[in-house]
Order: sequence, then C-alpha cells, then structure tokens
Amino acid sequence: MLITGVGIACGSAAVAETVGTHKAFLPQDIKWGPMPPNLPTGAEAAVLYGDPSKEGMFALRLKAPKGYRIAPHTHPNPEAITVISGKITLGMGPSADRVSVEYLPAGSFASMPHRVVHYVFVDEDSIVQVNATGPWGIDYVNAKDDPRLNGVPDPSSGLYSSKQK
Repeated sequence: MLITGVGIACGSAAVAETVGTHKAFLPQDIKWGPMPPNLPTGAEAAVLYGDPSKEGMFALRLKAPKGYRIAPHTHPNPEAITVISGKITLGMGPSADRVSVEYLPAGSFASMPHRVVHYVFVDEDSIVQVNATGPWGIDYVNAKDDPRLNGVPDPSSGLYSSKQK
C-alpha cells in the first residue's frame, strides 16, 4: 500500500533510532524526504521508527497530493495503515478500478495480510502511516507500473523488492 515504507531510500527523511532511546515527534518536527525508488514520485516519506530495510517493526508516514496513486501490488509482510489526514481509496485485486474499493477518510484504519493484491488512489492531499515488519518490499502486479523500471534507480539494485528485478 502506500506505503510504501523505505529508510535508506528516503534520502533526507528522518530515520528514528530505536535502541535505548525514547522518541517523540511533533508534526512540525517530522523531516520529509523523497519517496523510495520503488514507489511513484510526487509524494514524500518520513520514517518515524525502525528501518524498513531491516528485520523488525517500523513506522513510515507518506504525504501524498490529490491524484497520487500506487498501482496494484503486494508486500512480503502484513501491513497496517492509518489515514492521518485527507482521504484515500483502497482497492483490492489486480485491476486498479473504483468498483471494489473502500473510501478511507482521516482516522480510518486498514490492514492487509502479506501477498494480498491492493492499490491506492489519493482523493485529497493526505498523510498515511504504514506500520509493518521489515524488511519491507513491494512487488507490482504489472512490471510496467514499477518505477524502478523507468530509469530511476538502476533496477538491478533490488532496493526494497522481495523479488530481484
């Protein structure tokens, strides 16, 4: 889902320490950075807790504008999402349509077991939090939807993919 998720690939996004310290973030203190290379450009990400590239829990926030979308995909581990602000549409299945969908306004929660095909449309500027266990990965149903295959970055890097490209 959105979520994409993501510590290494977030560039300047904050990666919170998780060993031996308490961390709290006020909204204005969250450091947003570019999306990881396996998610479409046009949104921002911030890792609040953990490291999505490693084993263990993590919390990732995604800030996406109206019109942003993530094509049908799966993840190797279960994930839970909370819509912090805005409104998104969550659909299930290999075809990104608006027929079999759920509309999730601010305050909504959704969970997906691993390997369940889903997709997202952002209906209003939104912030979504993803909680999952790493290492995080995303596999698109259709390879043409994978941003890594559009020239950035080198698809042989395999960053955050549960399948080597």
